[in-house]
Amino acid sequence: MINSPSSSSGFREEQMETASDPLAWRQHVPALAAAAAGIRRASDAWDAVSDSFCDDVGWPIDEKGYEAGKVARDAEAWKHVEVFLDHGPEVLASVRATARDADYAEGPISKDLRRLHGIDTTLEQAGRLHEEWEQVMALMDASQPGSRELYADEARQVRNGEGWHYADELSYQGAALAQAADYLVTRADQDRSASPDRAQAARARSTTGTRPAPPTIPPAPPTAHPASPRRSR
Repeated sequence: MINSPSSSSGFREEQMETASDPLAWRQHVPALAAAAAGIRRASDAWDAVSDSFCDDVGWPIDEKGYEAGKVARDAEAWKHVEVFLDHGPEVLASVRATARDADYAEGPISKDLRRLHGIDTTLEQAGRLHEEWEQVMALMDASQPGSRELYADEARQVRNGEGWHYADELSYQGAALAQAADYLVTRADQDRSASPDRAQAARARSTTGTRPAPPTIPPAPPTAHPASPRRSR
């Protein structure tokens, strides 16, 4: 079995607290799958045009266009990172609480579970970047209310640019998380639906295996009274 990756105690405690019944976290699985796909689309769209801004050896010849393209890619990707920050820890904790030892060793999601190695760190660091962004915004609100939007746009670009690394990681780790979660939720549904059938079968086996009652032994017939002796005359 491949053990679950370790991380800081605070993040692990949060995972344990959010692990719950599949009914509580299944609703987030499609959002995570869509977020991972969204990051890949942003990356593929940029890869498709990035060479047009460069010369034959890969150096940008249109630096303004090249930079604008990266900014657009990073901004689009970060929107999907925020989806993982909102729902990823809960789903990750539930996947690890639901997966069996055999799921790690072999089976449909064994590769997905192995790809989750390091996702704790990715989510932690992306979350820290998000917190730093919120702190910067709070300082701007307090000190520079008139020019907030100008500086906020610059700060947003810095956040998105630094966050691209985490977005790129989540395009693979996050997709694996969504696939493993979808499989485990489906299996949990099947197990629950099969439970009444198993219970009914167990009751049927119990009824079939009941020993019949022993036959009733009829009472012995009453003994005939002996004839009275004749008196001699």
